[in-house]
Amino acid sequence: MDVLLLGTGSADGWPNPWCRCASCTWARESGTLRSTTSALVDGVLLLDCGPDAPRQADRAGVSLADVSCLLLTHAHPDHLAPEALLSRSWAGGTTTLRVLGPRSAIDACRDWVGPHDPITLEVVEPGDVVDIDDGYVVRPLAAAHDVGRDELTRDALLYDVTAPDGRRLLHATDTGPIGAATLTAVSGAAYDVVLLEESFGTKADHGTGHLDLTTFPVQLAALREVGAVVDGTDVVAVHLSHHNPRELARILEPWGARVVDDLTVLSTDGPRVPASRPRRQLVLGGTRSGKSHEAESRLLAHASVTYVATGGERADDPEWRARVAAHRDRRPSAWRTVETLDVASLLTATTSDCAVLVDCVALWLAGRLDTARTWAAEPGTPAYDESLAAVARDCDRLVAAVASTTSHVVLVSNEVGSGVVPEHASGRLYRDLLGVLNRRLAAVCDDVDLVVAGRVLRL
Repeated sequence: MDVLLLGTGSADGWPNPWCRCASCTWARESGTLRSTTSALVDGVLLLDCGPDAPRQADRAGVSLADVSCLLLTHAHPDHLAPEALLSRSWAGGTTTLRVLGPRSAIDACRDWVGPHDPITLEVVEPGDVVDIDDGYVVRPLAAAHDVGRDELTRDALLYDVTAPDGRRLLHATDTGPIGAATLTAVSGAAYDVVLLEESFGTKADHGTGHLDLTTFPVQLAALREVGAVVDGTDVVAVHLSHHNPRELARILEPWGARVVDDLTVLSTDGPRVPASRPRRQLVLGGTRSGKSHEAESRLLAHASVTYVATGGERADDPEWRARVAAHRDRRPSAWRTVETLDVASLLTATTSDCAVLVDCVALWLAGRLDTARTWAAEPGTPAYDESLAAVARDCDRLVAAVASTTSHVVLVSNEVGSGVVPEHASGRLYRDLLGVLNRRLAAVCDDVDLVVAGRVLRL
């Protein structure tokens, strides 16, 4: 199965031609231009046909003459430009084009098809199974996308397409959250390719049924949980708008998804290759830099996450309790929280299908120094030396556990060495120990990033 992405943009594309925001300016100046989302499967199945699709096929050097079936998701004009059917009838030919879609989309096509045109219009519904010429099987699925104010137009579909070679595609563009019935229908599908809409990027207050960068990974986790997305599934974000940041590819990578340019061909030939998902990540940053928020976002596409809190409750510190409460409120309710300093044992016991977030290494080190009674011992005494030796052994165990873990682990730590030299010996000791520990953890992690003012710098 070869999937040609004729477009990967939303209704207004990316950039929006009327906009000068930072995202649109970058896209325009870099030549990263996205037209409305549409895809061509093996040259014979066309998934949506908005106003850009025919010319995009021309730009790819591909004719649509062999298309035998057009699958429409809904009647919005960026997904359906019915005048394309008129040009299809003008082209003549002996191949009949089957147009399948929900009733509102099919009704929008009727005035563009004459009684003798080589085009048939067919209303399909979730649960139907449609055999297409040459051995393709199409299964319409229910979508949560509301395409109009009128009850008669509130129908939209996703499509499950199986090619003659058994390869399978989920076309889930412009869907919004996938409902329980559809998740049940795709359970165990183990798709080769999933085209999943991610319309609104960092704009989470859009008030629509669309997905954004807070809901996209949650949807992906749900698809993984039912076996629709597996290792080797090529998950591509589509229906992209200028609400997405230029660093979208970096954001998607930990979730096992990617973004590609218009006119990219996705080929399923050959063995499945698992998506690149770094297993060990270290996220560094200063106070209020956004490092914890960044670390949490990287695990949103996991169905099972253990949040390891290393700071404790501190019942006598109301400011600390408020900080802890704020962190808990923004984390998914399904995440399990464990308060412990024995991070090494937890990582060793965690299985490969789980993910672990440790927040944070700096508090963990402070806790180990307290446990070893380093601050209570006099520097230069045997008790002081033994306390430091105990902390060193703890650090060795932590580094070894991170290096050997089979889980996806994200570590958060403070970057404390960029300011003035601490006035007190205890502050200098802590700064030096944390700097060395950060360096050792970085050496065994797959990815190391520095967060500054909410922006991520890949180290």
